[in-house]
Amino acid sequence: MCTRVVWPDANGAVIVGRNMDFRKDLMTNLWMQPRGITRNDGVNGALTWTSRYGSVVATAFDLISVDGMNEAGLAGHILWLAESDYGEPDPSRTQLSQAIWLQYFLDNFSTVAEAVDWTEKSGVQVIQMEDPTGGSPPTIHLALDDAKGDSCIIEYSAGKAVIYHSPEYRVMTNSPTYDKQLVQVRSFSGLGGEQPLPGSTLASDRFARASYYVSRLSQPASQTEAIAAMFSVMRNVAQPFRMPDPGKPDASQTLWQVVMDLTHRRYVFESTTRPNIVWVNFDELDFSSSSSQSKLNLVDSLTLENGIAGNVSGHFQQGENLKLLTLDMMKHGH
Repeated sequence: MCTRVVWPDANGAVIVGRNMDFRKDLMTNLWMQPRGITRNDGVNGALTWTSRYGSVVATAFDLISVDGMNEAGLAGHILWLAESDYGEPDPSRTQLSQAIWLQYFLDNFSTVAEAVDWTEKSGVQVIQMEDPTGGSPPTIHLALDDAKGDSCIIEYSAGKAVIYHSPEYRVMTNSPTYDKQLVQVRSFSGLGGEQPLPGSTLASDRFARASYYVSRLSQPASQTEAIAAMFSVMRNVAQPFRMPDPGKPDASQTLWQVVMDLTHRRYVFESTTRPNIVWVNFDELDFSSSSSQSKLNLVDSLTLENGIAGNVSGHFQQGENLKLLTLDMMKHGH
């Protein structure tokens, strides 16, 4: 599931929040990725690149980048969309595996506009992966936002990218597709209609609540106030731990929440399953190409007993490289 919200005018800063909702623990860690990393598309290796920008990413099982921000202030967020249709894989097209889709944008672009332009010109096809943990193959869409306050949502229908690009597109959840969400939300009080603001965990209801409350935030006096305000919106659209709803065996709970300041480059992470809030200040990280990849092990370090909290910029550990899932890895039984 999940929700993403942009607050583009928080007293001179662009603040973004996202909830990660899923039915099981994703064993999320944070990774610092410097400039100068050589990667490929994760499909057949036809597309290769060397990262122009360093980034901090949150992963699922250390196999896919699901959220993150680069040093230029471009951020991206992977969310679930059941209607996603990537089409039959076509090797004649530019391709990216789902696992590296977000990372490609963070590695190569500084703004939403650049990412949209490349997507349109390349005609890139996202290739669906099997879930290595045994679940259903992911059906995902992608939101991007940047330090200028720009925003886009990229969904796939009939094998083609459908792009919704505007600074006005501040909220994104899940089903239905984005065009239908934009129509539905206008039926609620305060958003153009007369129906009372809905309270369920349905994606369309979360979309309405997030849209309503982010539009009513007062100007913050400090970055601390801005981050706290965005967390208040994200908690309003979070999903409690619960038994599966009738007919919905995959009912999701909110596993973690992120609030990021794209202007001042701070990434704040709060787990709902492992207590403590931690944050990373980009100014304290070395993204130079001479730096090494490093990992912040949240799975083991966000504990009640002597766990980390607060500024964790200096807690990243070198020694491992992020290996995003590829079709070749799946063939060899990762």
